[in-house]
Parts: sequence; structure tokens; C-alpha cells
Amino acid sequence: MAYITCNHLTLGYDGREVVSDLSFLVEKGDYLCILGENGAGKSTLIKTLLCLQDKLGGEMVMGDGLNPYEIGYLPQQTMVQKDFPATVWEIVLSGTLSKCGRKLFYGKEEKKLARESMEKLGIWELRKLCFRHLSGGQKQRILLARALCATSKVLLLDEPITGLDPKVTKEFYQLTKQLNEEGISIIMVSHDIQAVAYASHILHIQQEASFYGTREEYEKSDYWKLFELQGGMRHE
Repeated sequence: MAYITCNHLTLGYDGREVVSDLSFLVEKGDYLCILGENGAGKSTLIKTLLCLQDKLGGEMVMGDGLNPYEIGYLPQQTMVQKDFPATVWEIVLSGTLSKCGRKLFYGKEEKKLARESMEKLGIWELRKLCFRHLSGGQKQRILLARALCATSKVLLLDEPITGLDPKVTKEFYQLTKQLNEEGISIIMVSHDIQAVAYASHILHIQQEASFYGTREEYEKSDYWKLFELQGGMRHE
């Protein structure tokens, strides 16, 4: 069974429909890239996948042992997040909170998991540094390590390369590809045309007649022709 199965979803807020008839799957080993113009419903879909917002209609089922708290989430960085006055270790360790249960303090298992995530992403030596003083690329690796502490199954990344220079962007994509090859399913929301090359599947959201299929199917479609012509969707 797929990690996430969505059938004919209708999404919105305050009773107002934003997008309808969304159907797609996220299976183990998938790399799903979610595309769409601003206002198409990408943010609403993220909140629904994280069970922070109810759907208006349709069906969303989590299977293959996936629980909502096991989706590792890397949100878009706000100015507050970029300037957060905490150490790298404190930020990454906070990703284990869902595993602490009723404990008041982080235990050995949580600390071990945080260290393993940091070592995997090559940031262990940064653990004592203040987050606010690091580069954009380092901050994204730290937040990705934090997300990894919550999951071994699914990572949900919201516009993760925004504000990164081309070299760091390429490194970040290579990092997500490596994690995907190790068995973690990736869901990436993006406006970047480069993201398509790394995906196994594409969900291109429109208010009506959204596209879902393999990357190869997408690259033969009119959706891709329009996206390619525009050079990706502008993020405003």
C-alpha cells in the first residue's frame, strides 16, 4: 500500500474551494515534485498532508505504516527562522520531539538520532554554532537534518532552494537525490524548473484539470511545454 493515497481531493479554507479533483499517490522510493502557480493550492495541500487542515472533499489515506507525525517537514524559511538565536544542535535535536512522548527531556535515543542525521548531512562540526550566523546553504542542511529526525519514510520540502545560489542549489538537489536513493520518499514543492529533472513523478496543480504522472509523461505533456516556456513559475 502507498504511503499516501489521495482520491478526488477538494481543498480550501473557510469553506472556500481552492482546488478540486486532485488524485495522486506517494509510494516508497517516490520523488514527487509539486508544481503550480501562486494561489493554485500548493500551500493548502501541504497543510492537508500534514493534517493541519481538513480537506473539503475526497479521500486521503495514509498506509504502509506511515503516521502523520512521521512526515519530516522543511518549511519555507521566514526572516524569523533565518535569524533564530539557537545553536545548530538545539535546532536539529528539536526534530525528535515527536519521539519523546511524555518525557520532559531528550534521551539518549533522541540525541543519537540527531547526531546521526547531522553526520549524514555533513554538519556535525557546526553543532555548537549559532544558527543565525550561518550561510543559507548551511541553514538548509540544518533544517533538513531536523526534518530527518522525524522520519525515515517521507520528507516534505516546501520551496527549499529559494534564496540559494546556483552552486548550493545543485548541492541541495544532489543531497535530496541521495536521500531518495536510500529509500526516503521525497515530496518537493517548487517553482524551479531544475527540480523536474530529479523527480520520478509530477503533480502540476491547477484549479481544474491538474496533472499527475511520471516525469516522462509530464515532459511529453502540454503542462511541461507551458512550464518550460515560462522557465518555471515565478515566486512572488
